[in-house]
Amino acid sequence: MSNNLLQGKKGIIFGALDDMSIAWKVAERAHEEGAEIILTNAPVALRMGKIADLGEKLGAEVVPADATNMDDLNALLDRAEAQFGKIDFVLHSIGMSLNVRKKRVYTDLNYDWYHKSLDISALSFHRMIQTLYERDLMNEWGSIVGLSYIAAQRTFSKYNDMAEAKALLESIARSFGYHYGKKRQVRVNTISQSPTPTTAGSGVKDFDQMLKFAELGSPLGNATADECADYTIMMFSDYTRKVTMQNLFHDGGFSSMGISEELLDAFRETQHPKS
Repeated sequence: MSNNLLQGKKGIIFGALDDMSIAWKVAERAHEEGAEIILTNAPVALRMGKIADLGEKLGAEVVPADATNMDDLNALLDRAEAQFGKIDFVLHSIGMSLNVRKKRVYTDLNYDWYHKSLDISALSFHRMIQTLYERDLMNEWGSIVGLSYIAAQRTFSKYNDMAEAKALLESIARSFGYHYGKKRQVRVNTISQSPTPTTAGSGVKDFDQMLKFAELGSPLGNATADECADYTIMMFSDYTRKVTMQNLFHDGGFSSMGISEELLDAFRETQHPKS
């Protein structure tokens, strides 16, 4: 159901790949709420995914752009400026680790790949915001959101170098949130989402077990991709104009838990399985 929360607003959605991705859901919800958007992802992701189908469905232009490449970023923002003038919101939903993909464990990382993880998953966030900042392309009270995960702050043994990438992402939101807030009242936040069965997230080793652990440890259960999209739309809306420099947990309460009855029951079952 639409409430026209984004009526008249314009934005860019980075990272939609297929209909399992959070960015895809955010794009659909932004359109439902009255926004005009541009969709973007790296050229290789455009070839692998189905973003062209989403663009056709929403009547949104799809612009290939590698977020680690300044020429690509500026070309993307040229298109956005030509189409919209200034914009009101941006979603950064970009993350990739070659160490994870190649199954390198944390104690045996390939450092070239590690640098690539940080560049793609976190430095691209700074690069994107700095380019918007320098070109003065955000409207006052605009909103920039990056997607994060609790492994930025707590140890998840299989999350590998993506933990540092998410920690850096959250730090960038705090630091640039100050500067952009002073200059244009633009707010910058990250959303720390429950483990979500997206195409990218499912590449983490033992992801299904992480998903179940979080579900058992969350009083409200894991937040879904659709629910994350709803929360992101609220962050783009005028109802959150004074929320900035925050890492916002959207995880059913998991981030405030130690252990739950459900986890204890599951542990007891492993110790004393029913015959």
